[in-house]
Amino acid sequence: MSTPETSRFVRLRVDLVLEVDDVAAVTGAALARIADDDDLSAEERTPAQGAVAADAAEALAYLVDPFGLVGDVPGVELQQASWSSERIDYDPDAPEWDLDEEGEEFYGDGFDGAPDGVPGDEADAVSGEGGK
Repeated sequence: MSTPETSRFVRLRVDLVLEVDDVAAVTGAALARIADDDDLSAEERTPAQGAVAADAAEALAYLVDPFGLVGDVPGVELQQASWSSERIDYDPDAPEWDLDEEGEEFYGDGFDGAPDGVPGDEADAVSGEGGK
């Protein structure tokens, strides 16, 4: 099962850059979701509310649901997910934001022939390996 031909498991990578036009709307939606989350205890709720109120990137991370992305896809079951958000400096014309010829970004995870552990490499989105 170690070769791509025999593995049933697929790593799907999605890298989004979002422009937040209304921080209050994003924060309000995240706070409402926290308030409605019956799985959160009071001990978990208070820090979550503080984090999303302080940072729109944290609010977005709370609102994004990777399970919802694939929940209705027939024939698949999500096995593992990890996601995060961060504020970035974004210039769509800068070379570092340019996609390569095949439309894929370099992730430094060994799947593209590049070595792992590249300085500045973010944590692997599925396994949590690598990272700063």
